[in-house]
Amino acid sequence: MKIKCLIVDDEPLAIRLIENHISKIDVLEVVATANNAMKAFEILNTHQIDLLFLDIKMPNITGIDFLKSLKHPPKTIFTTAYRDFAIESYELEVVDYLLKPVTFERFFKSVDRFLRENNSEKVSFVENDNTQDYILLKSSGKNYKIVLSEIVYIESIKDYIKVHKTDGNSVVSKYKISDVEQELPSDTFTRIHRSFIINNSKINAFSTTEIEVNNIELPIGVSFKDQAQKLIDSLK
Repeated sequence: MKIKCLIVDDEPLAIRLIENHISKIDVLEVVATANNAMKAFEILNTHQIDLLFLDIKMPNITGIDFLKSLKHPPKTIFTTAYRDFAIESYELEVVDYLLKPVTFERFFKSVDRFLRENNSEKVSFVENDNTQDYILLKSSGKNYKIVLSEIVYIESIKDYIKVHKTDGNSVVSKYKISDVEQELPSDTFTRIHRSFIINNSKINAFSTTEIEVNNIELPIGVSFKDQAQKLIDSLK
């Protein structure tokens, strides 16, 4: 039996990202999507929905207020770019609170939690060669889709990050490096310095004090020597 899902978000790229993640999990099925609360309300009244993926910051009514207005809400996972609503959301007994950009690894953990709480079978995912994991970053009022395999390294600049890509371009977004570190798959990306996260697959040289990615030398920070050494050992 498929778990019927509804995605509610006013950002089309954010909807497509969650759809992409759902397509990799064999027990999930997207019944519908909505870009506002009113449309979502209509769908909930006409379709069976088992799991709701709900953005918080939306026009007219927030996701939190929308959820409070439902007499019999489905199990809900919040997806948002804002940490400020975490405590209030958990008071509503939601399954989880996902911070954008939502990686597949973090998404998978949320779905697994939902299934365990509802005594469902252990979650499994389907490998799909036609899909690529990516993150969404806001920059200058736009949402940028950044495929993980195209990231060379991520640089911290105070409260901003600069994502350096394989094509030589970069995207700057107001996002803390510690936050994006949590959203990236740990088997693919490693933080080697308080200011740098690298894509492990882009390494072309290393020493005890620095790692070179795509011919760019980056220092290994004192606080990150252990995890950097573990990465280096795995390359030998």
